Amino acid sequence: MAAQVTVLMAFEASRDLSLRDETLRTPLEETGVRRLADDVVLVPVLRAGVGMLEVMLSVFPGASVGYVGLERDEKTALARHYYRKLPELSGREVFLLDPMLATGGSAAAALTMLAEQGATRVRLLSIVAAPEGVDALSSEFPDLDIYAAAVDRGLDERKYIVPGLGDFGDRLNGTT
Repeated sequence: MAAQVTVLMAFEASRDLSLRDETLRTPLEETGVRRLADDVVLVPVLRAGVGMLEVMLSVFPGASVGYVGLERDEKTALARHYYRKLPELSGREVFLLDPMLATGGSAAAALTMLAEQGATRVRLLSIVAAPEGVDALSSEFPDLDIYAAAVDRGLDERKYIVPGLGDFGDRLNGTT
């Protein structure tokens, strides 16, 4: 189901990207086509965001891919950075893939890393979000476009989205 939701969000989140006219030769004749003009970079937040990456690559087969590794401390609910590998981001359309937007801490850390690497146009795609995370990111990053398939009720005392899905990375990988 995550794949189906991701493809729908991909089309919605990319609807305003620039297109260019080109000529394509078919077996019968030449014809005019419209192709994506913008360079796209996909950046999943490890490890849960990897579950969205394959689908996004099917929509944007020519996209570059970068990775940001963040891990949530279960006691403090704060994100700890452990990995970053990014292509050139300046002047490119960046899609940050983070399926769960709870407090917004992990996404904010990733967005800060992307900005440090030159990203100026970023879209966040999340499958499930909490209002607290959406509000926090909207306040800290007012130009950020946030796409969420569902905005759940809120966060519980452990800062988990409720009713939520549990830990997306664990569900995706069969771990606990």
